[in-house]
Amino acid sequence: MSESQGSEGTTQRLPVLEKDTGPGPLDQSASAADYEPPPPLDGEGDGGRDGRFWSARRVPAAITAVVLLFVAGVFLYDIAAVRADRAGMRWRRELAHQLAERPLDDIWVLVGAGVAAVLGLWLLVLATTPGLRRVLPMRRTHPDVRAGLHRDLAALVLRDRAMEISGVQSVRVRMRRRRADVRAVSHFRDLDDVRADLDATLADAIRGLGLARPPSLSVHVRRLGRKG
Repeated sequence: MSESQGSEGTTQRLPVLEKDTGPGPLDQSASAADYEPPPPLDGEGDGGRDGRFWSARRVPAAITAVVLLFVAGVFLYDIAAVRADRAGMRWRRELAHQLAERPLDDIWVLVGAGVAAVLGLWLLVLATTPGLRRVLPMRRTHPDVRAGLHRDLAALVLRDRAMEISGVQSVRVRMRRRRADVRAVSHFRDLDDVRADLDATLADAIRGLGLARPPSLSVHVRRLGRKG
């Protein structure tokens, strides 16, 4: 009778092990959460924040300079030829004739004006925007020193920190200006536990980057489908 009760007691404790085939923690397919930027560490504060680095934009500047130099040189040569009692260039006389004869609503006049307007707007945008979107400004700790961190390097740091978490098989990090998207694949452990560890570790890693504007954190953990 005692053996039967012992066996019965053991049978009753089996469900506590949660080895049933029904839905369980390991059957969870994904776990995700979005968070605001992590709070700064004590003593960091909000001082020293800077905007993006300004790009020199050497290629557009070089193209514009070459085009203007070529046009100015051609017109200067034509003016010098006319002053020397020589005939002006035929293309200039034809252009002046076409501009004088064609009405303002002519299709080619409208196309030329549209192209000139687009090029002018493009140059204005380049002149008034900082550029260098892939360089994240870092917090300034010295008034004479300013540093920046490339997005790819920041993403690499977060990926390496994420791979240290137990249960993480692979990680893909996409770093943007305002948000860091983390996609992880876990091959064991409960997904919510893995995501919680990722949240804490990556928030600490973002603070350690020393960025002037820490990005918000978006973590998504999933499990690969079972083969077969």
